[in-house]
Amino acid sequence: SDVCSSDLGPPDVTTTDTGRVDPLASGVRGVLFDVDGTLYPQGPLRLLMAAELALEAARAPWRTRRAARILSVFRRVREELRGEGDAQNKSLDALQYERPADVLGESSAEIASVVDEWMMRRPLKHLGRVRRHGLRELLQVLTERGIRIGALSDYPTDAKLDALGVAEFFSLGLSTTDPAINAFKPHPKGFRHACLQWGLSPQEVLYVGDRQEVDGNGAAAAGIRCAIIGRGGLADLQHRSEEHTSELQSRGLISYAVFCL
Repeated sequence: SDVCSSDLGPPDVTTTDTGRVDPLASGVRGVLFDVDGTLYPQGPLRLLMAAELALEAARAPWRTRRAARILSVFRRVREELRGEGDAQNKSLDALQYERPADVLGESSAEIASVVDEWMMRRPLKHLGRVRRHGLRELLQVLTERGIRIGALSDYPTDAKLDALGVAEFFSLGLSTTDPAINAFKPHPKGFRHACLQWGLSPQEVLYVGDRQEVDGNGAAAAGIRCAIIGRGGLADLQHRSEEHTSELQSRGLISYAVFCL
């Protein structure tokens, strides 16, 4: 299923005369979004970045092969760290660079430099082109209804929200490598920290992501309801919600409230 929820029991769900759910009456006061794969689909961006990497390889083949190797090991190490949960007294932000450095015989600074170039800075210029269709309109409606909007990602959020042209809507931007969190999803610390920052209970927050095993499981562990976006993005989720209105209402899922405004 492309929609998930925690075992909180069904909240109160109120429909309007159009048959759509009123999110305010349903108890949602904050919507927390994942960024990569959620606010924009990753497929088109990966194609653009692959083309950019190929062009760079033609100019500097050795440098590009080295960068590709570093990025591959970096991603693998982050998945390993994800499985370890809370980094506790160690800095997750440092560990994500130190471990690849040990594997590759490079310095942590060199790993961080390559990651910053290819995963943080270079993709920014493409994000406006691949933004989810209807995203700004959705965020505008949520804002008009007084629903708080935030982001929780395993990567820094501010520059990406700016590049997507939606930063103005977000009152909260959190990365799981922030010292106050220090644990990749699906650990619940980041979700709980967002609730604390907003002063909201988990039952008042909806998380929207694209990976059930990471976003859905993490939200559920924190007692937060969750909506998982399918391959069709926001439109796909809305279509599924409209198709299964009675099922979603009976299960008390807030995803229908948010995406069928």
